[in-house]
Amino acid sequence: MKGAGGSSGGIGHFFIGLVMMCGGFYMLLNAISVTSNFGMGSRLYNFSALGGFSVTSGSVMIPFIFGVGLIFYNSKNILGWVLSIGSLAALLFGVISSVRFSMRTMSSFDLIVILVLAVGGLGLFLRSLKTLDARYS
Repeated sequence: MKGAGGSSGGIGHFFIGLVMMCGGFYMLLNAISVTSNFGMGSRLYNFSALGGFSVTSGSVMIPFIFGVGLIFYNSKNILGWVLSIGSLAALLFGVISSVRFSMRTMSSFDLIVILVLAVGGLGLFLRSLKTLDARYS
């Protein structure tokens, strides 16, 4: 009888590893807090040249407005498309770069349990997919 993934690794190791891995990674991702300081007045980009010039998220919308106006006036205008797509890309990059990840406060026991479940479950899961020799069974 073949095991998980058609190998002889064992169905028991597969399901135990899968449950441990899912529980550990769920607890790990649940312990991470995500914050952002993005707003229309926050600085997206800061240039130290020219006396400390900074671009805010609101000022990124100005080229977008002109680009949309140029697109509605003439949809074949390359400058309008470049302004619109470039400002949307800058806004998206600014939102992603303003996201901060941090771990919540927990005891070392909690962290050890999370890591043992996640990494141990991953090890059992991958071991079940490996073909074992008959002499080791």
